[in-house]
Amino acid sequence: MAGVSAIAIKESLDELGERLRAIEQPILKERLQVLYWLKQAQAPSISQIAVAIGRHRGTVQKWLALYRAQGLEALLVVKPTPGGGNRVIPLWAERALAKRLQEPSNGFDSYGAVQQWLLESLGVEAEYHAVYQMTRYRLKAKLKVARPQHMKQNRDQREAFKQTLQTTSTC
Repeated sequence: MAGVSAIAIKESLDELGERLRAIEQPILKERLQVLYWLKQAQAPSISQIAVAIGRHRGTVQKWLALYRAQGLEALLVVKPTPGGGNRVIPLWAERALAKRLQEPSNGFDSYGAVQQWLLESLGVEAEYHAVYQMTRYRLKAKLKVARPQHMKQNRDQREAFKQTLQTTSTC
């Protein structure tokens, strides 16, 4: 049949089935499933298998090449992905910034001001992007500055509007 890989799978269908039921990691199940399907009498093509498991045909071919070269045990080893390094801004500095952001009188006008405060107060030098990511996403803080009020605006009318707004928004 065209598209079916000419690969000699050493393990029996029963052994592959047992290992497939015993394994818990999804990526390893997919790899074993490919071998299981190819071991069957009416084996589907590599493209059909790739579509069935939701992987690219090239990925399935790489798995099969690894199996041919090093066997089943090498196929069932998943290399850990490189996941992040050390934080640029230490945890103690992050806590100090979180405490400072909670104070209503000591806000920041910009992320650049946060960056400057970290450098001057805590001695932590960090790039703008790192400061923004930490402040915005980890600390969930938005640097909103109250807009100035116009001097001709009537405060009594503004307060009355706020009261009316609160009562109508609850309806």
